Amino acid sequence: MVWKSYIESFRHYILLERSLAKHSIEAYLNDVSKLAEFDRMNLSGKGPVKMTQKDLRAFLDYLTQLGLGARSQARLVSAIKGFYKFLLLENEIKDNPASDIESPRIGRKLPDTLSYNEIIKLIDCIDLSGPLGMRNKAIIETLYSCGLRVSELVDLRISKLNFEEEYIRVIGKGNKERLVPIGPDAIKFISIYLKEIRNLMSIKKGNEDILFLNRRGSKLTRVMIFTIVKNLGKEAGINKVISPHTFRHSFATHLVEGGADLRVVQDLLGHASITTTEVYTHLDTDYLRSAIYDFHPRFK
Repeated sequence: MVWKSYIESFRHYILLERSLAKHSIEAYLNDVSKLAEFDRMNLSGKGPVKMTQKDLRAFLDYLTQLGLGARSQARLVSAIKGFYKFLLLENEIKDNPASDIESPRIGRKLPDTLSYNEIIKLIDCIDLSGPLGMRNKAIIETLYSCGLRVSELVDLRISKLNFEEEYIRVIGKGNKERLVPIGPDAIKFISIYLKEIRNLMSIKKGNEDILFLNRRGSKLTRVMIFTIVKNLGKEAGINKVISPHTFRHSFATHLVEGGADLRVVQDLLGHASITTTEVYTHLDTDYLRSAIYDFHPRFK
């Protein structure tokens, strides 16, 4: 019961004070619950206030033995540090046992991307003979044109579209709103979808302002967007593991390769830190080779 009370208080803290996204909150609470379970199984239920740095290190060793990967451990350490920082702020503890706990070193994984030709190939294979085809085309065009997260796409509102000025308002992580330009192809296919498909649907109450709907008139789920993208990748014969986020990665990578300023890309993606955006400075070897042959005096 002690853990339950502290975890519930922590939930209110990260919800109200830190304005984290729903899935981030769930991940944090799930990670802290793992520590609570370890306490019950191995430490006779000390509770969070009495746990020591030695106990936390034993917990991390236990996770390593279970085969938990470095990336998952790093996320878990972040959650535990946040939890104990909360306890310190609430004066529940005087010393923070998590302050010197280090995250495991993890390699920086470059995101998978699609070339422009692969994206066109994928879009061209969409079957437009049925109403879902036009909706799906509008979805893919929007993902690539605007670099949206999947959560931002499914929550996109008709009232947030400004096609005259060619931008949309997007609610991102932490409930932060940003303006994102939208391209003419995305505008074209969203407009067709709105006029010829969505206007003829029976829309469930509460979904009147949601842009993309399923055949029953309700908001699409994240899982449904993943399924649409995965199936299109197979139909296009693209031998890569792709997801909705692949279009976001491709959007950013193509901008950087084209010479866009990294700060601009940061704003477009809604990244709080420029460090997150810097992963997109990777360029494929052909691009690097052509650049050095074009501009380095010794290669001319």
